[in-house]
Amino acid sequence: MGMHNFRELKIWQRSIDLAETVYKITSDFPKEEKYGLISQLRRCSVSVPSNISEGAGRATNKQFRYFLEISMGSCNELQTQLELSFRLNFISKDVLDKLNDEILQIYKMIIVFYNSLNSE
Repeated sequence: MGMHNFRELKIWQRSIDLAETVYKITSDFPKEEKYGLISQLRRCSVSVPSNISEGAGRATNKQFRYFLEISMGSCNELQTQLELSFRLNFISKDVLDKLNDEILQIYKMIIVFYNSLNSE
């Protein structure tokens, strides 16, 4: 049965921290990217914890799993946008590697949690 307290979930805690980091990093991007890459990076980073919290409030685990799938997709989208940010010299290789490592850890945690939920 569904209905989880999302604030207690490690996947939510780590992904909200990741979104905060993305906001801080993108504040140093060129101003002309405000409505482009900055907006995209921020929106998909916020999508990860937002979909976890939305899914946690759903009545069934099957519904929760659907929102976890969206969170995993947002993790992949975030990695793509960070790669582009690196290629455009907006972030360093070190920053890219650290963020990608954290995204991968969160992704793995989401998969483990996803698999622990029965799909009833």
